[in-house]
Amino acid sequence: MKSNNLFAHLKSDVASGLVVFLVALPLCLGIALASGAPLFAGIIAGIVGGIVVGALSQSHISVSGPAAGLTAIVFVAIADLGYESFLVAVILAGAMQLILGFVKAGTISNYFPSNVIEGMLAGIGVIIFIQQIPLALGSDVEIGSGLAIFTDIFAAFLDIQPGILIITVASLAVLITWQKTPALKKLKLVPGALVAVLLGIFINGLFIATNSSFAVGADYLVNLPVPKSIEEFKGIFVSPSYEAVFNPGVWIVAVTITIVASIETLLCIEATERLDPLKRFVNTNVELKAQGVGNMISGVLGGLPMTSVVVRSSANANSGAKTKMSAIIHGFLLLICVLSIPMILNLIPMATLAAILLTIGYKLANPATIKHFWDRGKYQFVPFIATMLAVVFLGLLNGVALGMIISVIFILRGNIKKAYFFRKEEYSSGDVIHVDLAQEVSFLNKAAIKLTLNKLPDNSKVIINAFDTVYIAQDVLDLIHEFKMVNAKERGIKVVLVGFKDAYRLDNDIDANNKVYIDKNLLSEEKISQLFNN
Repeated sequence: MKSNNLFAHLKSDVASGLVVFLVALPLCLGIALASGAPLFAGIIAGIVGGIVVGALSQSHISVSGPAAGLTAIVFVAIADLGYESFLVAVILAGAMQLILGFVKAGTISNYFPSNVIEGMLAGIGVIIFIQQIPLALGSDVEIGSGLAIFTDIFAAFLDIQPGILIITVASLAVLITWQKTPALKKLKLVPGALVAVLLGIFINGLFIATNSSFAVGADYLVNLPVPKSIEEFKGIFVSPSYEAVFNPGVWIVAVTITIVASIETLLCIEATERLDPLKRFVNTNVELKAQGVGNMISGVLGGLPMTSVVVRSSANANSGAKTKMSAIIHGFLLLICVLSIPMILNLIPMATLAAILLTIGYKLANPATIKHFWDRGKYQFVPFIATMLAVVFLGLLNGVALGMIISVIFILRGNIKKAYFFRKEEYSSGDVIHVDLAQEVSFLNKAAIKLTLNKLPDNSKVIINAFDTVYIAQDVLDLIHEFKMVNAKERGIKVVLVGFKDAYRLDNDIDANNKVYIDKNLLSEEKISQLFNN
């Protein structure tokens, strides 16, 4: 398909790759700093995540790199093992992920309901937004965890540097103007993030040229190593201490990284499927293999462990990426820039990069999303809001776990006595395929339905029948709707939906005259033929 051709959308992919590069650069450095690792280790993980994982992955929107969710694990591991031994754990974790991909462990992502995934995204958005506040103000306060977040934010507002605040406000003004002005928004090759970066450099250069007290010091600018010779460049890399493979502590760290990184990746892939405007199917087993190869290479080169990352992926989608070429381009940009122009990159104020992340955090935790789930009722809203708040105050995995527990409790409470079955009649070429939904269809049935829809033959005719169904989870409705409106059209499949009730009505649950719902007794061969011909 054209949408899968890496060179079919090069214009938009180059622009989005540039934006993701601008977002990834401070994240790579910041995560390395928070992990207690060499700063260049974060860049290595970003380059490998972009070029290697980007090339091997089937996801066209997801972007991989060092992840904030691993910082606590990595920090403790480096302190306990030493960095050289820690790199061996990263290599082993990559090998374990590769094995998980071959044993098809990736399908677990299909069992996470949309309200939990959206809650996770919103929670990450809040965290991103909060963590950028000190950088945006020029404060040295570090945002803690739990309830300490509130006191740390208050302290940050008491420690403001006027020059940094001016750059932040100017950068935000550019980013918001670019988003709100249709003519500017269409300039994909001149993204607002790039303009904001150039403006930030210009404003600080003006401060410096006029000897203003507002000038931003080196501590608040991007800080990449600047090697002056080949030997200095080689010295940036750290080699693993392979004899550490016999250390039991290394294996414990490796297993921990494998579990956390794999779950974060699968959750991100599930989330980015929703961000993809073309709603393309991603084989999560292939993704685990790609992540495994990437982590093994990153460990060998002295880099941090990586996952598919929501921040980069959402920036990629919002910037108009169409294929995974965008992720690959961002990886090459990281490589080229750190090799050729590190001194120029070191002129970028961190305040400008913080402004970019502030806008990304707001988009992920958009109040409109919260209202959307509120309007869906308590069975959708409670797991969503619980996940969002728990991710912020308890951590990513704890938040997702709590959201899943609440979702399962709600499902069991309302459907403990209900059975589910999924049936597809035998068919041959030219026949109409009947997909009958049972009385209760929960998010737990999403994986089976998704697999069945993706295995339907191209250019076929399909009737999805919900006459006997009294409840369908919103996840399944979204899946059916996206299949009908996007995937089925691309594959030449004609889809008719019948029997859907008012409470979960889909667009074409109507007769040929667009007046009344189709009655079960009218579903004759003549009626079926008429439906597919209209």
